[in-house]
Amino acid sequence: MKKRIQAKWNEPLISELGGNGRRAYIPEQLDIPSVKLSDEWLRKSPPHLPEVSELELVRHVVHLSQMIHGVDVGPYPLGSCTMKYNPKINERIARFDGFTSIHPETPDDAMQGIIEVYYRTQEALKTLTGFSAITLQPPAGASGEFVGTLIMRAYHLSRRDHKRNTVLIPDSAHGTNPASAAMAGFKVLEIPSNENGTVDMDALDAVLDDSIAGLMITNPNTLGIFEKEILEITRKVHEVGGLTYLDGANFNGIVGMIRPIDMGFDIMHMNLHKTFTGPHGGGGPGSGPVGVAEHLSQFLPVPIAAYKDGMYYWDYSHEQTSIGRVHAYNGNFGIVLRALAYIYRNGGIGLRKSCEIAVLNANYLMHKVSKIRGLTIPRAHGVPRKHEFVASALPMLKETKVSANDIAKAMLDYGIHSPTVYFPLIVKEALMVEPTESETIQSLNQIYKVLQIISDEAYANAEKLHQEPTTTSIGRLDEVSLAKHPVLSERMAK
Repeated sequence: MKKRIQAKWNEPLISELGGNGRRAYIPEQLDIPSVKLSDEWLRKSPPHLPEVSELELVRHVVHLSQMIHGVDVGPYPLGSCTMKYNPKINERIARFDGFTSIHPETPDDAMQGIIEVYYRTQEALKTLTGFSAITLQPPAGASGEFVGTLIMRAYHLSRRDHKRNTVLIPDSAHGTNPASAAMAGFKVLEIPSNENGTVDMDALDAVLDDSIAGLMITNPNTLGIFEKEILEITRKVHEVGGLTYLDGANFNGIVGMIRPIDMGFDIMHMNLHKTFTGPHGGGGPGSGPVGVAEHLSQFLPVPIAAYKDGMYYWDYSHEQTSIGRVHAYNGNFGIVLRALAYIYRNGGIGLRKSCEIAVLNANYLMHKVSKIRGLTIPRAHGVPRKHEFVASALPMLKETKVSANDIAKAMLDYGIHSPTVYFPLIVKEALMVEPTESETIQSLNQIYKVLQIISDEAYANAEKLHQEPTTTSIGRLDEVSLAKHPVLSERMAK
């Protein structure tokens, strides 16, 4: 496995390119009459806009694309964040003029297709989860968590149950869960994992009382392990009057196999980019729909897409009990549309198959990685994982001083994106690997071979790994300086 060879450069800003009078595109002349603006609206000086030729513009964009790694370029085993392949047909559908050109304030009777997409997506997600109602407003997974915890709070307040001020969160949960619960006004109480990587039932029993508002749990958890006692966990929380929340970030590990409602959950958010191929990365846009059981449907954000007597419409019937709107124009429509295209193209059988392949890929690669010197699979050794697994580089660090961070950096030199590192916190020197169902056995073997090469290098010449990557456009970054002295603008860089 040879390293990639790539020239080093730092692409200039587009404002630093070009020259006076150059044009990349000349718009058509429109027959709309010009309007005289009031002087108070006019700038005091003309804006400094880039003037570049089409060739300069194309080269600039292509150079930028060559400086980064993406799922279209090579394997992207980023655990938990799930960078899965985005089918190009979804992108084409999302760019249909009928969807992209309509104004969001268009009356309902003139935007039937838009509302229908929302409605059909809600219905599809209801089928997959078993929940009675879905909102598509939250623009990201963490936003979905916040909406879910606000619904939890609204439910208890509606019952005048003011003593419920605590949310239980296992130490194997996603890192945003405690923040979401705290932002909703709850205290957070961490529940430890046992030696099998699942919830310690004795620790759970010890804290269950009438102060518990609910439990937030990820299942499969961040170790990729399915909580086999999940029915007992949700039953115990319900017995003390709490609600149960499923962080659906790992839904791709169970989608089509089991419905969250059947595990005893009241609330769940989903990440459309993780399970249903909405594009992800670079800060958005995203989509984190929230589903709820029947007794919580009145608290969902309004409006909800509905259908009656041959017409699609926005339903505001729960406006008085709703937690309120959480996003303008009902969420990020383009991501919802892509997800619906993916769901319809695969169907129930295809979605179940994608889950099966994701689980197979994760377990195949885990078995291969477990044989690499310096890497171990901690917690519940021999227990199959679902969609992802966590390896520990702690033995390698002790024996060679090569850390999980060094391994992740070195992988970039071979055209493979790094796994998630140092998460979950319950595993020292963690490498969190999720190959997704998109990868073939050839690409899984490629990941394994690269990790084997890095291991051999660690035990032969550890110092070399401290300098990698060496073939990327920038090279190894000084992360300590970046954290202490971030360069946040063009002016600061000069």
